[in-house]
Amino acid sequence: MPASRLPRSFALQYAGLLVFMIGDGVEVGYLSPFLVQTGQTEHFVALLFTAYGLVAALAAWFSGLLCDIFGSRTVMTAGLLFWILPQLLFLGVAIPAHSPALLLLTYGLRGAGYPLFSYGLLTLLVTTIRQDRLGRAVGLFWFCFTCGLPTVGSIVAQLLLPVYGQYVTLWIALLGVGAGGVLAVLPLPATPRTQTGSLKDIGPTLRETVRQIRQNPGVGLACIVRAVNSSATHGLIVFMPFFFTGRLGLSQDVWIRFLEIIFASNIVFNLLIGFASDYISWRQTVIWFGGIGSALSCVGLYWIPLLYAQSSLLTVYTSAAIFGMTLAGYVPLSALTPSLLPDHKGIAMSLLNLGAGSSVWIGPFIVYAFEGTVGTQGIILIYAALFLASALLTFFITPPTVTRPDRVSNHITLPQSEGVPS
Repeated sequence: MPASRLPRSFALQYAGLLVFMIGDGVEVGYLSPFLVQTGQTEHFVALLFTAYGLVAALAAWFSGLLCDIFGSRTVMTAGLLFWILPQLLFLGVAIPAHSPALLLLTYGLRGAGYPLFSYGLLTLLVTTIRQDRLGRAVGLFWFCFTCGLPTVGSIVAQLLLPVYGQYVTLWIALLGVGAGGVLAVLPLPATPRTQTGSLKDIGPTLRETVRQIRQNPGVGLACIVRAVNSSATHGLIVFMPFFFTGRLGLSQDVWIRFLEIIFASNIVFNLLIGFASDYISWRQTVIWFGGIGSALSCVGLYWIPLLYAQSSLLTVYTSAAIFGMTLAGYVPLSALTPSLLPDHKGIAMSLLNLGAGSSVWIGPFIVYAFEGTVGTQGIILIYAALFLASALLTFFITPPTVTRPDRVSNHITLPQSEGVPS
C-alpha cells in the first residue's frame, strides 16, 4: 500500500482506538490501591505491574515485525483477544481466589493486548499516511491513545465507582475494550504484508533488525528515548496514590483528578505539537520540549504537591498540567523514527514500539527496586535524570538529509513515490 493516504481515511480506527483505550484506562487510577485492599502488598503490586510491562514490551517489539508478516489487521485482532481472554480469567478467577500466582499469570498475559492492538494500528498509519501529514497523523493517534489511557478512562471510573464499586467497574471496562476493538478492526480491510505469513520468518526479520541497528544506530537510540518517555507515568500509578493519600493526607479523588489533568494536558499538546512538529524540527522538539522540559516538570510532581497540598490544590493541579504538556514533546519520535529507515518502516516501528512497551515495566521496576531505599523523592529524581539522559541521546539521532524546501527543518528526504506532492 503506497504511503499516500490521509489521516481522515482512518477515522473509524481512531474512534475504535479511543474507545479501546478508555476501557483500558478505567483501572489506572485505582487498581493498585484496590489490589492492596484485597490483601496484596504494595511491593507485590509493583512486581505485578513490572510483569505486565515485560510482556507489553515484548508484544510492542514484535508488533511491527508481525505487521510485516501478517498485516496490521491480524495483529490488531490478536491484540484484542490477548486483552479480553486473560482479563476474563483475571476478574473471574484470580481476584476472587486472592492468588498471587494467578494474578501474575493472567494480568501478565493481558500485557500483550494493548500493544498489539494499538501499535499495530500505529504501524499501519506510518506506512500508509503521506509523509507531509505524518506528524499530525501520529499526533491524532497519541491524542486518542492518551485520551483513553487514562484521561477519559479515569473520568469514567469516577462516575462508575460510586455506583457499581471497584470490582464491577473492571467488568464494565472489559466491555468497553471489546466494543472499541470491534469498531476499529471490523471496517479495516486486510492489510498488505511484506513477507510470507509464517512465524518462521520472524528469525530473518530479527537478524535484519540487528543489521539495521548497526547501520543506523539512531534507530536504537530512538528506542531508548521512547522507553524513557512513558516510564515515569507508568511508575507514578504504582506509588503516587499512596503518597497522595498517605503522606499528603489527600483523598483518592484528588489523586485521580491529578492523574486526569496530566493526561488531559498531554492530549491537547499531543495534537498541537504533532501539528507544529511538521513545520519545525522533530529532533529539537524532542530534546528541548520533551527531554529537558519533562525533567524539570517531573521534579515539580513531588515538590509542588508536598509544599501546596494543604493550601492550594490549584497549584498542585497546575504542576500536573505542565508535566503532561512537556511529555507531549516526545510525540515527533513516531514520525522521526521511521524516517531513519524509509525502506524498513516495520522494523523502525517495532523498535519504537519496543521502547514504548519497555516503559510499562521500567517505570514500575524502578519503584520495585528503589522505593525502599530512596523513597518517593528519590524515585522522582531517578525519573528526572532519565528524562535528561533521553535529551542527550536524541542529540545523537541524525535524520536523513532533506530535499524538499518546504520541510527543510525536519531534515527528511521525501521521495515522490510515496505520494508527496511536488
